[in-house]
Amino acid sequence: MNDELTIREAQERVDAWIKEYGVRYFSELTNMAVLTEEVGELARVIARKYGDQSFKAGESDNLSEEMADVLWVLICLANQTGVDLTEALQQSIEKKTNRDKERHKNNPKLTC
Repeated sequence: MNDELTIREAQERVDAWIKEYGVRYFSELTNMAVLTEEVGELARVIARKYGDQSFKAGESDNLSEEMADVLWVLICLANQTGVDLTEALQQSIEKKTNRDKERHKNNPKLTC
């Protein structure tokens, strides 16, 4: 059995979950606020794990969980606004490749 999940399959699975268990999507504005909240939680873990802060009592190094939460809400927003994330990511990679294919190679700040 293949456990890998494509972006398109992830969008389909999240949509099916929302329809079966979630009643409906939250509004786009609510989901944007939730996405911001989840990114903040991810930032907190990164600040403690890789930055100068330490974990407080009761906090855990749940980096993968926080990343998955961000991805979940982003997928919800994509689904409810009609964005095909597979197509959007492919277009973004192409755009960045065309725009930056030499830029980063020639950046002395990155080649030190």
